[in-house]
Order: sequence, then C-alpha cells, then structure tokens
Amino acid sequence: MNRTSTGPEEKGTVVLQRSRNDLIAAAVITTVALLSVGTVWLTSENRAADLQTAAEPHVAASAPSAAPEQVHEAWRAPDSAVPGQPQVQSAAGLVFTAEGGTLTATAPATGDTVWSYHRDNHEICSVSTAFDRVYVTYRTGVGCGDVVGLDAASGEYRAARSAVASDETVPVRSNDAVGIVSTERVELWRNDLVRTVEYGDVEAKQEPNMQPNEDCTISSALTRKDLLSVVEYCPPSEGQAAGYWLRMQDRVPDDSRKPEIKTQVFLGGARSQVVAAGQEGAVVYRDAVGGEQPRMTGFNLDGNETGVAVVPAAPLVDSSGNLFSPVVADLPHHLTWFDGERLYLFKPDSLVLDHYFHDALGTGVAVGDRLLFPTAAGIAVANWDTEEIDRVIPVDRGGYTGQVTLSLVGDVLVEKRGDGGEVVALVS
Repeated sequence: MNRTSTGPEEKGTVVLQRSRNDLIAAAVITTVALLSVGTVWLTSENRAADLQTAAEPHVAASAPSAAPEQVHEAWRAPDSAVPGQPQVQSAAGLVFTAEGGTLTATAPATGDTVWSYHRDNHEICSVSTAFDRVYVTYRTGVGCGDVVGLDAASGEYRAARSAVASDETVPVRSNDAVGIVSTERVELWRNDLVRTVEYGDVEAKQEPNMQPNEDCTISSALTRKDLLSVVEYCPPSEGQAAGYWLRMQDRVPDDSRKPEIKTQVFLGGARSQVVAAGQEGAVVYRDAVGGEQPRMTGFNLDGNETGVAVVPAAPLVDSSGNLFSPVVADLPHHLTWFDGERLYLFKPDSLVLDHYFHDALGTGVAVGDRLLFPTAAGIAVANWDTEEIDRVIPVDRGGYTGQVTLSLVGDVLVEKRGDGGEVVALVS
C-alpha cells in the first residue's frame, strides 16, 4: 500500500490509500484462504460425521432387588461391528450397539433410540464404556486408532484422538481406563483420551530404547485400577529361551512412552493367556503340556503363585488366533471369566479360583444377592457362595445355541448373542 502525506497542516500524518494492486492481492489471498478452509472441511472426519444428541439426558432406571420370575423379548438390534467383544456395552442406563459406521444408544425398556453417532467414510472397530462415556473407534487409513468420546447419557461430544494404530485390535477397559490391544502393542487412555501408557512395538518412535520388549508378540491384556497385566510371547534371545511372559506394569507411568514394569514372570513354552486382573496381581491360563492338564495360576506383584487349579481345556482359548480377548465380567465378590463352556469365579484379593458353573453360555450379572447367567435352557439364578442353582428363568432364543453374555442395564436384562451378533432385551 502507498503512504503519502498531504499539506503542511497534516505534517506527520500518514494517510493509507489502497491501490488497485492492493485490492487484487487481497482478493487472491482471501480466495486461497477460503479454498484451503473448504478443502480441509471437505476432507475432514467432521464432514462425514453425523451426531444426533438426546433431546434430554437419559435417566437410568433403578436396578431390581431380585431376579424376575419370567421374561419375554422386548426388542433386538444388530451389534456386529466389533470382533472380540461379546459383552453388552452399556452406561448411563443405555445399551450401545455398533453396526457399520453407526453407534446407537438405545433405551433398554422401550427399544427407542436416544441418540446416535454415524460416519459415512469409516467403519467402527472398537467400542468401550467408562467414566459415564462411550468411546467409539474407527478404522481409517492408519489403522484402528481414530477415537471419539461421547457423553453416555446425552451423546454430546467430550474428547477425540487420532493416532497410528494396528488394523486388528480388541478393546480393553476398566473403571479407570479404556484402550485397545493388538499383537504389536497396548494403549490405554484416560477419560479425555490422553494416552497414559503404550507398551510394545511403537511404530512412530520419538526416542530410542523406550520400550523394553519390542520383539515380543502380545497375546492378551487386562487392566484394573493402577495395574496393566500383559501376556506375550517372546522369541529366544541371549541367555533366554523362547516362551510366554506375564508382565504386570504401572497403568500410569511417569512417561506414557516408557513402561514401568513392576513384575515379570516367565510362564514357559505352553500357550498362556491372562484371564483375570486384580489390583495386586493376575490369573493366567496355561495350555496342557507334557501330558498335563491345563492350569490356572494366580500371581501377585512379587511374582509368587497365589494358587494353582487344574482345569479342563478352554474352548475359547483353543480356538483363538494370535490375539485373545478374555470374556470377563465383575460380580460384587468375584472376578469372572467364561472359557467357552464354564463360568469361573475368582476371589479378587487372592486371585484364587473359588468355583465354577459348568453349564454356562457366557458371563453373568448380579441381581440382588444372586448370580444370573445364561444357560441353554434360559437364565440360571445361582447362589455364588454355594454354587447351588435356585431355578432357571426360561428364555426362548429361537433355536440359537451359541455364546451368550448377560448384562443388567437399568432394570432390564440384556443378552448379547454371539461375538458379532445381536443384542436382545428381556423384560418381565
């Protein structure tokens, strides 16, 4: 722009005048800026997302004090987007189902859609609930690592993160963390999706020598409170035979890029998986080897065994690939794991096997002072202290005989039938 001064009475005054070239330059800059913003919007994930929030936050119904005498089906919905996640996903009294690129929040008593989130350009690969939020992850061009956190009751946006991740993952969660597990690494996040720890083979290394076991292949992981328990297979190295390791580590180390391992236990060459996670240890299932039966062993943070149980072979372990996702659920006084045929109950402090129910189809839920779990005949009502079955609530599953997990959402029993199947609400 030209700067000119006019007469003596305006000495020292600068008058800004815009020339024709100035106007042309400004127009070009504005056009380029608008084109840039438009291009970003056209290619952004936000343009492909459609969030329909709740008209008002959902209010959860109170849990019943006793098991119902009978139930009937109220509604059902497909829930097939997330492999390795046979459990019902729920929070704030709502049921969450994932199909294609759509996450739907459903009122359990009526089957009405309370809110939904949809993307046109990517499909869902993981869903977890914690902190009264639901976290939905999409598989993009850089793996299963594009995450959105939404308020469970209303669907309102709360947090997001996008990072390079493995293509094939399974969810991992507790009351204190959410994350994903792959054969390459484990990632855990806090409620705002800031990463608290990554463990394994990190693709985009910022500094060398941060990860202690990059050559190992992760097979399973669980977390509880401040502990992350990982089982992985490691190839032979100098002075060390090949085999499986249990590594229990801090869920929130000082540096999220540098794991802090509290205890590591060499498990030997038999295929091993973590099947229960406590605050001070973990339970590991080990395949039969050398003519012996499979065993479940509890380990504390000193690396010592807290108990060993000889058990039958676990169908879900035998049929799993390189990555195993334990089917687990909590009761007031027990940790539980479903092995494909039996529902095991562990004491949470000692991590000792208490007992098991051999006719289960999946994990169950506490209603009042009883354990309800799915069986071929319906829903068993059991005493978790004595192992006695009080009665069975009949359920007509229309010929379906596969895996079933049971949850209580508000005052409604909800079944997830099959890994990648559908959810069915049962009301009295």
